[in-house]
Formats: sequence, C-alpha cells, structure tokens
Amino acid sequence: MPDASARIWVILGGLLLMAVVVVVVVVVVVALRWTFGGDRTVPTARLGDPDDPDAFGLLEEVSRVPGAVAAEVLRGRLAAAGIRATCSRDGPAYRILVFPDDVKAARVVLSKGSL
Repeated sequence: MPDASARIWVILGGLLLMAVVVVVVVVVVVALRWTFGGDRTVPTARLGDPDDPDAFGLLEEVSRVPGAVAAEVLRGRLAAAGIRATCSRDGPAYRILVFPDDVKAARVVLSKGSL
C-alpha cells in the first residue's frame, strides 16, 4: 500500500497537469483571438435579407431595359469593358446587375453608349 506522501504527490501532479492544460488552452484561445479576432474597422460585405424576393445578394442594378435583346446588348457592352454583369427579368422589364465595386464603371460604360 502506498504511503501518504505518494498519494499527495499523485494529487499534486494531477492538479499541476490540469493547470498546465488550462494555461495552454488559454494561450491558444488568446492567440487565435488576436490573430483572427473580429476587428470592427475592417469592411465586410453587405448581405441582403435572404427572405426578400426582390434582393439579388451582392448585385446592384445599373440599368433597366424593356426587352431581352436590349439587355443582352448592354451586358455584352459591359463584358467588352471587362465588367462582370448579368441580366434578370423583372416583370416585363430586364435588369442589368453588377457587383458593387463595378457600379460606377458600369454606369459610365452604359452612358457612353447612349450618346
């Protein structure tokens, strides 16, 4: 049968081991928080309401035309300028949609074609 001092050393060793594990976990959590923490000054994407039937996620409308042929012509004009665009039907009209970073350039390209 082990003596009393051996039991104390086993208990103290177990407590020391648990303390080391807790310290390592805290250090890892702090390091991850510091590395990947939520910096509120970094801009993030504005996501629309997923339940909104009129929302197109990140895409924004730059033009609305009455027919499919006109929509494809404008989309082709944007593609020739290097701007990614898509067409969407909205009742009888068609919408030309681009990403937010391309809205100004797309409007410039589309306005030059109307002159």
